[in-house]
Amino acid sequence: MTITLASVMVIAKEPVAGRVKTRLTVAITPEQAAAVAAAAIRDTLDAMSMVPAHRHVLALDGKAGEWVPAGWSVVAQPEGGLDRRLATVIGGLPPGPCLLVGMDTPQVTPSMCGFDPNSYDACLGMATDGGYWAIGFADPAMAPEVIEGVPMSTDHTGADQLARMLHAGLRVQELAPLLDVDTPEDAAQVAALVPASAFAGAWTTAMAATAAGADV
Repeated sequence: MTITLASVMVIAKEPVAGRVKTRLTVAITPEQAAAVAAAAIRDTLDAMSMVPAHRHVLALDGKAGEWVPAGWSVVAQPEGGLDRRLATVIGGLPPGPCLLVGMDTPQVTPSMCGFDPNSYDACLGMATDGGYWAIGFADPAMAPEVIEGVPMSTDHTGADQLARMLHAGLRVQELAPLLDVDTPEDAAQVAALVPASAFAGAWTTAMAATAAGADV
């Protein structure tokens, strides 16, 4: 049975050169890294548009552009660390089951996002670098208590987040783990997984331009 969520949310940063995917710039230029980030966001929004929900929301750090698909509303991320931003944007959603994903897993598919709020209080999708790529709640009001204060951007963030959720007594559905795109090696692996994606196209174009420049 297909479950329609109340809210699907993507949290992202405006793809501006020098502000996004900076770890990729050991291999490509900041402008190329921004183009790769823009493609990752586009693939993610396209995939999440197909997850049944009453509302689709982009929590954005920066300014929205024409790249935001029709049917998506945009909210600004608050100030503060990632834990506070996640807690605030999820906690501010209307009542009803919700799912949030980041912009760093352009290989995500709707089938990977099968949160069942009838059987679980929350869900968590671990990232292979130790973080997490998705988090959801049967009631978004649960988010601030279990997210705020969790150390972010560590190799144990996902484990810490899961421990907080279990300590709060939540029944947690674990989604399939995914590789976050942080480094050039990550980008190459993900591009190979989804060769027809916008992300793979942007990454291939950037690497070809870099190779051409090196041959001059």
